[in-house]
Amino acid sequence: MEKHQFNYEQAFSRNIGWLTDWEQQTIRGKKIAIAGVGGVGGFHTLTLARLGVGAFHLADFDTYEVANFNRQVGATMNTLGQSKVEVIAERAYDINPELEIKSFPNGVSENNIDEFLEGADLFIDGIDFFVLDIRAQVFARCAELGIPAITAAPLGMGTAYLIFMPGGMTFEEYFRFKGLSPARQQLNFLMGLSPRGLHGSYLVDPFRLDLAHQRGPSTVMGCQLCASVASTEALKILLGRSAVRAVPRYQAFDAYKGKWIHGWLPGGNRNPWQKFKLWLGYRAYAKLSQYAAPQTTLSSTESEMTQILDLARWAPSGDNSQPWRFEIKNEDSVIVSARDEAGESVYDYNGEPSLLSFGILLETMRIAASRFGRSLSWEYRHVEGNHHRIEVYLPKTSGIASEPLLPFISIRSVVRTPYRTTPLTPDQKQNLAACLGDNLEICWFETLNERRRITRINAMATHIRLNIRETYHVHQKILDFDSLFSPYGNPIKSVGLDPLTIQMMRWAIKDWSRLRFINRVLGTGVPRLELDILPGLLCAAHFLIRWKENPTYVNKATSLLHAGQRVQRFWLTATQQGLVMQPSIAPLCFAYYGRNNVHFTEHRAMRSKAEKLATKLEEVGGGNNAVFMGRIGLPRSRRIGARAVRLPLVDLLRPWDL
Repeated sequence: MEKHQFNYEQAFSRNIGWLTDWEQQTIRGKKIAIAGVGGVGGFHTLTLARLGVGAFHLADFDTYEVANFNRQVGATMNTLGQSKVEVIAERAYDINPELEIKSFPNGVSENNIDEFLEGADLFIDGIDFFVLDIRAQVFARCAELGIPAITAAPLGMGTAYLIFMPGGMTFEEYFRFKGLSPARQQLNFLMGLSPRGLHGSYLVDPFRLDLAHQRGPSTVMGCQLCASVASTEALKILLGRSAVRAVPRYQAFDAYKGKWIHGWLPGGNRNPWQKFKLWLGYRAYAKLSQYAAPQTTLSSTESEMTQILDLARWAPSGDNSQPWRFEIKNEDSVIVSARDEAGESVYDYNGEPSLLSFGILLETMRIAASRFGRSLSWEYRHVEGNHHRIEVYLPKTSGIASEPLLPFISIRSVVRTPYRTTPLTPDQKQNLAACLGDNLEICWFETLNERRRITRINAMATHIRLNIRETYHVHQKILDFDSLFSPYGNPIKSVGLDPLTIQMMRWAIKDWSRLRFINRVLGTGVPRLELDILPGLLCAAHFLIRWKENPTYVNKATSLLHAGQRVQRFWLTATQQGLVMQPSIAPLCFAYYGRNNVHFTEHRAMRSKAEKLATKLEEVGGGNNAVFMGRIGLPRSRRIGARAVRLPLVDLLRPWDL
């Protein structure tokens, strides 16, 4: 194998033209100290190594983990568990074996700051965003030693960057950390970095930003842009080229927005306008943490069965009731102990919606098990009353590949807002219909007149459920007014009501007499408009899934379990295709009562309404054979809003409370 000789001049010859030969050799003699070589710091190091910088001090105490893969240049399957500083140093040596690198594998601390900065011509900040104490100390020492310093933060798909020059405004004078709590220091740092944030407008899931728990989203594009701008500023500083925009001037570039901005913030965070924005930020801080999306991923060290169940718990159920508990029998089997709510919730007519949801759970388990090459079979028996027992077998099976629908299990959710009216394509409808198997069929309602017809049926059901006391206790139990991510019910902000209606509902839901008074005085027109009419008209289509042949009473339960499996495949396939859905269970519920003359409420007029509803539903093909219905379409926005989440798995592994 031929051994190649390294030649500095040849290696960096393509820099010449943008740099003179003298400037390249000057760069070669410079030393840069970089603290943190994970996200941005790794790119800083390798970019500057390719520029031809001759010496580095690199500091980082951390090792690589899987969560680093999305943005850190050194993170690969081969480097998991390895020291970040050692991996980056090795890669830098591969670029330039003549480099002088001094590593600080325990990171930078108060005790080694001077050693870390010794002889440095420039300091570049790659420290984790949330680590502010040592960052402030390093910047303070740079100011004392007359060392220029750069910080560049990845924000969205862009970067915001600041330069601190000797004799100029210091880090503390600009950011004003002194005397603040850690939480307020974080806000001061964020808003000082980017006084005119470009990134916020395309943050589609703001609930992933959780300052209290030091979590936030990131992109590799942002990290690479940080290295590009920081290395460019480093070149100007080290060569004395061009003017450097030092603080209180700030700069930001956002590739997604296609914008570069620069500005002047006299006084830094002491600036009166900036102080007002910080005051607003402090007030919003608690909400950022309160509404942060819960973390849902289990460690890969957990057993396969535990990981399967942790994913399966995302199966939808009526009002997010999660009416099941799990008992792991062995490495291949689970007992599902389930309860229907026929005697507790008026919506669970004859227990059929619960049985359908049990089937949805089984299909979710089957898809989750495919990740580990397992198949699924089950045996069902009705124990007594509202208790059901399903024995689930999940053996390792040859030929089982991970299901394409698997990634969409936890993404799937109910979207109750208006959709785009873009019609479904023939391929989309064909793919959805194929999910239903041989025993079910689908009816589509796509034209404006057809959507109007189903919307009237939904509005009739809403009028009934808002006027009877039997649903009031259910709504009181499941509506969560305080959370955007409710593990036990439905967040009120996911229901589709406007803020004024929500406030009125918050007051009225506390007492039935209040709600009855509002319904009598104001009627149900506003909630029907917001919950049914606007969403019902603004969608691609409504659909009705029904039996081709009604199952006999003897096998009705198992038939519903199988139907639930098909419905979940339908829903997950819709999610995979970028579509969103909202089930409509209330019309099926009240039509069942009206058709079978069930005394479901003391409100005589509403019983009569239910009979009319049953007739209307039967006219569109939804008689005794109706299984599931809803609306579907493309969302108007991909921005994530409030949604129901799930109880932790540990709560679902406990026996039912007696």
